[in-house]
Amino acid sequence: MTATRTFAIVTGAGQGIGKAIALRLARDGFDICVNDLEINSGTVKNVVEEIQALGQKAVSAYGDVSKLPQVEAIVESSVNQLGPLDVMVANAGIAHVQWAMDAKEPDLQRLFEVNFYGVVYSDQVAARQFIKQGSGGKIINAASVVSFRPFAMIPIYSATKAAVRSLTQSLATELAKHKITVNAYAPGVVDSSMWETIDRGMSEINGLPKGENFQKTKSEITLGRTSVPEDVAKMVSFLASSDSDYVTGQTMLVDGGIAFS
Repeated sequence: MTATRTFAIVTGAGQGIGKAIALRLARDGFDICVNDLEINSGTVKNVVEEIQALGQKAVSAYGDVSKLPQVEAIVESSVNQLGPLDVMVANAGIAHVQWAMDAKEPDLQRLFEVNFYGVVYSDQVAARQFIKQGSGGKIINAASVVSFRPFAMIPIYSATKAAVRSLTQSLATELAKHKITVNAYAPGVVDSSMWETIDRGMSEINGLPKGENFQKTKSEITLGRTSVPEDVAKMVSFLASSDSDYVTGQTMLVDGGIAFS
């Protein structure tokens, strides 16, 4: 990194993949705004302290990314504290296990509000900040392997992530003239709290013991193992760095080969 301080916002960074991304970008030299819901303030505080221990500045910004005014407040408060924004990582997301035929309006609404609207709002507000600054920037969205290959029992979740992949391509075209790149990362099966939720939901449907659905996926992964959040963080590190300056509109798989197995 150059001597100029660089600053990234990571949404949903209190745990799991978001936490790993925040810590990796801090090691790369970024100051970090750690966003999550206020109910997760305990874990957010820990992440902020870990980043500060690495010698980088870190602030917390609580808010629900599915609410545009709250996203605007997150960006405004963090820019006021950390300076010009360089990278927005729209990582926050939720999962819900059910068959498509069983999905009710509240299920559909909340999944799309967080996983898609939350990305749209994060991208919009970050892009406006980049344009205001006049220095370009990088937007990095959370897609998933299911944006390429939908998984059984999480069809609506899969659809939200396919929407993120499409949005990423569209915004890359729209924002290129402002020197803003837009890319996404697509994790596979990650040992995280989200996959614990998915595994538990699948077990309720197919009757397999808890943990069995997670372990069963190993046979479908070309590299023979499930991933950890740090595997995903490495890809985000690349997308946030100058090494990716000529990369835009891409959704980068970090799935160990499950998409083509």
